Amino acid sequence: MTNPETLAWYDANQDYLNAAFASVREALERHAGEDGAGTERLSRELDTGMPEPPPALEALCAAFGLSAFERDVLLACAGAELDSTFAACCAAAQGDSRRAYPTFGLALAALPGAHWSALSPAAPLRRWRLIEVGSGETLTTSPLRISERVLHYLVGVQHLDESLEGFLAPVRLRVELPPSQRALVERMVGLWSDNQAPPAIQLCGGEGSGKEAVAAAACAAISIGLYAMRAEDVPAAPAEREALARLWEREAVLGRSALLLDCEQAEGAESLRAPISFVENMQGMIFVAARDPVRSQRRRFIRLDVRGPSPAEQRGLWRGVLGPSAGDLNGKLGEITAQFSLGPQGISAAGAEALDALSRRPGEELGSLLWEACRSQARSRLDDLAQRIEPAAAWEDLILPAHQKSVLREILANVRHRARVYDAWGFAGKGSRGLGISVLFAGASGTGKTMAAEVLAGELRLDLYRIDLSQVVSKYIGETEKNLRHVFDAAEEGGAVLLFDEADALFGKRSEVKDSHDRYANIEVSYLLQRMESYRGLAILTTNMKGELDPAFLRRLRFIARFPFPDAARRAAIWERIFPPDTPTEGLDVHKLARLNVAGGNIRNIALQAAFLAADEGGPVCMNHLLRAAYTECAKLERPLTEAEIGGWA
Repeated sequence: MTNPETLAWYDANQDYLNAAFASVREALERHAGEDGAGTERLSRELDTGMPEPPPALEALCAAFGLSAFERDVLLACAGAELDSTFAACCAAAQGDSRRAYPTFGLALAALPGAHWSALSPAAPLRRWRLIEVGSGETLTTSPLRISERVLHYLVGVQHLDESLEGFLAPVRLRVELPPSQRALVERMVGLWSDNQAPPAIQLCGGEGSGKEAVAAAACAAISIGLYAMRAEDVPAAPAEREALARLWEREAVLGRSALLLDCEQAEGAESLRAPISFVENMQGMIFVAARDPVRSQRRRFIRLDVRGPSPAEQRGLWRGVLGPSAGDLNGKLGEITAQFSLGPQGISAAGAEALDALSRRPGEELGSLLWEACRSQARSRLDDLAQRIEPAAAWEDLILPAHQKSVLREILANVRHRARVYDAWGFAGKGSRGLGISVLFAGASGTGKTMAAEVLAGELRLDLYRIDLSQVVSKYIGETEKNLRHVFDAAEEGGAVLLFDEADALFGKRSEVKDSHDRYANIEVSYLLQRMESYRGLAILTTNMKGELDPAFLRRLRFIARFPFPDAARRAAIWERIFPPDTPTEGLDVHKLARLNVAGGNIRNIALQAAFLAADEGGPVCMNHLLRAAYTECAKLERPLTEAEIGGWA
């Protein structure tokens, strides 16, 4: 509901505007040879009694530097829209009933203090698109019309200019910021108060670090709004870019707003050319949000680095979101902040989701609900970049030698206790290099590498994402690093388990540098090594050809797990558990089946195909079904079946 003070301002503003219209109408009547009503005194009296803030007309004139003549031209155009008597006044003053609209010619002849410079495209009326010049034979005889956005402003109605609606989105502060980010807000407010012309502020940081929230908080601190625009939406054509800049500058004044130019997805000098030119030619409060600093030849940016909240700040944010329920976590908050690095908005959303789930399922543990809510929050960005695999395998499904299973359990211990070792015990203080838990799974196709990744992700209750490196690697310089950066940045919030398949597509032996392509290939390898070493989650690489990997690369891995081709005993163990309990079987001999010299992945394919053959015949899975399926699988592998392998199957 509108408060009494606001209603009083609206009434006083309308009275003031009506008096101003009357003053201009009097001037038009005098020019037409009629007697005016003498309203200039009334206008002055209303001005002295106007409650704060000042009338919209005077605020607009002060903001855009309008002269008294330009003010009256604007009023004539506004009067034509709001006062039914203005059309007749304009027609009478111009001596032509068909010209019932204001023109520059009429204004120069009828309004006091007239000056030709007001007609210039560089003068405020036309530069800021306060009025629009219609089509006509000459500039002075063309119809003039006030911009709809300006007209609404004069009567006290605020809304975003419809010409900008496709470019801008409002940014609102919905969360409490941690202390480190509040300090950035205070610094920005200080920068604005110390400078007559507000500087352009560049907010640097990774995706999800909270740049938008910091900018919104700074604007809220000085009671202005914030709108965001994507860099890729800035027009490439200079004329269109200039027109958009002028419209925004006008909107920034009328709506008391700042602009956040989002350059997250604009990478490279060419894609940033138009956005930077757009910023260079504008005044007012402007933020540029980007991962890395952008450079300008004509405008100085003040750079501020926005980092996500620290673990201690995250715990404080969690307690604020959860309220009294935080006491029910029994120490689980430390585990959550060790695994998930969510920003203020992510924490707020995850907390609300968990509390809502708890209200519907009161018997469940809040810590478990929070963990799942955090996983859900962290998925949104990764789902567009990689394939999420739902872990279905368990330890008993993993048929490996004892040593390999021991290595997998060591990997689990590293992930589970990294917060204690890195933070509480001080290893992170030595630097971030080497803190990432990177693993290589080496072995032939079908030996269980992906299944092992599923087991690890399931034990850790984390999402598993598969990234096919053969699809990530690009022939275009710089594209491979960009693709990898998007994957790692998106995974940081949730510390997901990343499974990079076909590692040898990128990590083969680094060649001697003979040309620029060799040099950039080595840069790609170095970039991935650096990201793996600093990634806070678990990164797993798989390869079928360990011997093809660069020894320098192998030295920088935390673990290497070799997946041997299964011998007869392990093949028998795989056959024993390959069929689900509900699958009907009859007369299966796992020892005969184990003579077939294939990997576990091939065994699964054979079992699945045999199940379909049995279902088609309407009976249980038998040895003859497995024999037919084995022929199909081995034909795919382009290898023959020997009597020693399949003798006695049917």
